[in-house]
Amino acid sequence: MTTDSNASDPQLIKKNILIVDDHPFIIEGYKNAITRYHPNQYEFLISQAHDCKSGYDLIEDEKTPHFDVAFLDISMPAYEEKDIFSGEDLAKLILKKMPNCKVILLTMYTELLKIKTIIRTIKPNGLVIKNDLTFDELLFAFDKVMKNDKYYSQSVQKIINQSPHNSIEIDEFDKQILFHLSKGTLVEDMPQYIPISINAIEKRKVSLKELLKVKSGLDEDLLKEAKSKGLF
Repeated sequence: MTTDSNASDPQLIKKNILIVDDHPFIIEGYKNAITRYHPNQYEFLISQAHDCKSGYDLIEDEKTPHFDVAFLDISMPAYEEKDIFSGEDLAKLILKKMPNCKVILLTMYTELLKIKTIIRTIKPNGLVIKNDLTFDELLFAFDKVMKNDKYYSQSVQKIINQSPHNSIEIDEFDKQILFHLSKGTLVEDMPQYIPISINAIEKRKVSLKELLKVKSGLDEDLLKEAKSKGLF
């Protein structure tokens, strides 16, 4: 984790910003845009982390100031020990500890199911498909959020305007089951990570296969279908 700020001026409004992304060049792009936002009005104190663990450690550190805005990539290396599997989980943690923080989520996912699930569970102030992202787009999104508006990028708006009958939603336990299946964890070992019984996990697997119309009944086909729909 590192922290940067522009030149200190007592007349400037100080804002604490968090950026968590596993691509350093993307972090630099965010920082370049943020520091160019009304530099005569704001001083931005920027903290950064590069995966779920470093993001978790930073958020949980008692010395960390409350963030005003957090930019979170959704797909990052997980921190399994603390059940932090994505930027979505970091967003939930931030909003629990810092309820006034404005969260901007960034993702490569373009599945209707995934996007609607993010909006329903996180209610982010901003949601941007990375393919939409340009320097000007990032500044525009940041400006909207700073002004207490919500910002959904063009692709997000198109996705959420699609017919709702295509929507499939799963809960956090299902998401964790899929994650651990993808890592090769045996079902009998999953209760070490997921606080439900082996029997409940098996029933959820069957329900997921029915929901996703996995005719073969194979776990690998379940994972393939779930992955294609952005479920984990």
